[in-house]
Amino acid sequence: MPSYRDFHRRSIEDPEAFWREEAKRIHWETPFDTVLDRSNPPFARWFVGGRTNLCHNAVDRHLADRPQQNALIYVSTETGIERRYTYTELHAEINRMAAAMRSLGVKRGDRVLIYLPMIPEAVFAMLACARLGAIHSVVFGGFAAPNLAARIDDAQPVLIVTADAGARGGKVIDYTPLVDEALARATHKPPHVLLIDRQLAPERLNASYLIDYEPLREQFFDAHVPCEWLESSEPSYVLYTSGTTGRPKGVQRDVGGYAVALAASMEYIFEGRPGDTMFTASDIGWVVGHSYIIYAPLLAGLTTVMYEGTPVRPDGGVWWRLVEQHRINLMFTAPTAIRVLKKQDPALLKQSDLSSLRTLFLAGEPLDEPTASWIGDALGKPVVDNYWQTETGWPMLAIQRGVEVLPPKLGSPGMPVYGYDLTLRNEDTGEPCAPGEKGVITLGYPLPPGCMATVWHDDARFVDTYWSSVPNQHVYSTFDWGVQDEGGYVTILGRTDDVINIAGHRLGTREIEEALSSHAAVAEVAVVGVTDALKGQVALAFVVLRDAGGYATDDARSKLEADLVKTVDRQLGAIARPARVHVVAMLPKTRSGKLLRRAIAALAEGRDPGDLPTIEDPVALQQVREALDTPRG
Repeated sequence: MPSYRDFHRRSIEDPEAFWREEAKRIHWETPFDTVLDRSNPPFARWFVGGRTNLCHNAVDRHLADRPQQNALIYVSTETGIERRYTYTELHAEINRMAAAMRSLGVKRGDRVLIYLPMIPEAVFAMLACARLGAIHSVVFGGFAAPNLAARIDDAQPVLIVTADAGARGGKVIDYTPLVDEALARATHKPPHVLLIDRQLAPERLNASYLIDYEPLREQFFDAHVPCEWLESSEPSYVLYTSGTTGRPKGVQRDVGGYAVALAASMEYIFEGRPGDTMFTASDIGWVVGHSYIIYAPLLAGLTTVMYEGTPVRPDGGVWWRLVEQHRINLMFTAPTAIRVLKKQDPALLKQSDLSSLRTLFLAGEPLDEPTASWIGDALGKPVVDNYWQTETGWPMLAIQRGVEVLPPKLGSPGMPVYGYDLTLRNEDTGEPCAPGEKGVITLGYPLPPGCMATVWHDDARFVDTYWSSVPNQHVYSTFDWGVQDEGGYVTILGRTDDVINIAGHRLGTREIEEALSSHAAVAEVAVVGVTDALKGQVALAFVVLRDAGGYATDDARSKLEADLVKTVDRQLGAIARPARVHVVAMLPKTRSGKLLRRAIAALAEGRDPGDLPTIEDPVALQQVREALDTPRG
């Protein structure tokens, strides 16, 4: 294996040769004609003319060599259910689901919206879509109805697959009322809703539109549905990610490029080998769940562990017992989860046999040095940070141990990954930054295989959002600040736009602001993300009231804050809930009316907001200071 630097250089200087070799990792029903089509920048098409199928590569291809190896291990500490599926059994379940979908009219190119908790049927549904050539769009189970309705209208699915309920932390979350409200709000009306009945929900609203999956599964128990062979650039899925506006932004992924990129990443980044067991503690609603619970481990012939529950229920040792019980080799989660586990009794970690575990991978938010040091010392195993986005689909910064085992640098996710022409640039000039100089993390054209192809049904938004914000340069902006040292290690410093990262989940502050603005008492609102020791960031809201006189007492203010938080819960879900809502008489703005969110965030974090010659009224900053100093009523 060449050195990291030689490997990376080759991937950038001769991407066609590099990726032609990597494409041998998957099955092509029809060989591709062209490795890379650059004829329409910033769009790039990989493996043009090649026909393949993600489900075939993830499941069918392994039936000859590992039919009785576990493909999927499902564990729910919420219901006490554990199930194992060999590759043969997983193949059969996918065929049953695909046949059921086909009987409801799903065909190649159709969208299927999947609104499910962490249950095996979610895996079956996603891979059944891939088998049929349908485009799945997974929405995080339990997302609020307005959010769900917006995604229904954007994706326009022919089928929704949902469940009666999900469960987290011992609390049952009814899904069917949320689906019912979303369908009432949505303009697009899908013809069918398929229900996975877990017998958890006490009642269902408007149950007449639901089709129970179990009778269909029995009807198609012995079905075999052939794979649709898709051209490499056809869409595989649409996954919505938060942006700086309330309008959904659907990240569109291709088929062939995604399969090749994930298969390569399992060797070069995750050091996964056929027969290994990988536990990714995420959710299928997020990109990590798509890529590293489902597609990548199965593409590489691993066993993947799917977990429904929290890291501390029934106690803080549950994940470590999973490692021992299932002989897990690779584990992947977010720093927030490790910070939660750090607060548990350290004896819980020592009670389990962790000898099978080779590496712990962390991503989703910046990894702080104390957390990295604690878990590294506690496990005595390598801890590999990595950095990426929903848009890229797989890591763009990491220590690529499958290429060369370089020393980690605490606080840094590592160096640019092969295929990514990553440069830090000055936000004002677009010029490359010197080592140690803060800049915007950018990617050169073309993006490597597996990255987003475009925004669903909105090519102009893809160009305007990602390729037009860096002055004098035609490069992709990650909208993240970073700094790169002399050795090439990059440290992430935070967002350049109004997206915040709460426990690994990206949320647009504009979305939270719009939710709060819908409350009758609110005249103006500003939401900022501030550093939090546990979650990475939390949202703080500052509101100006229409009639402050009606909320003069502490009791009235407390009730208002609770009501505003409930408003966000209803519209966006609990993950978007502000940590505090502060009432102020005015918000700091420029003379042109632009909110000075960075100044508000600086005050909230105890930093100097700096010289603000453009501020309209300096008294507004004092208002924010006083609000922050006021204890919760």
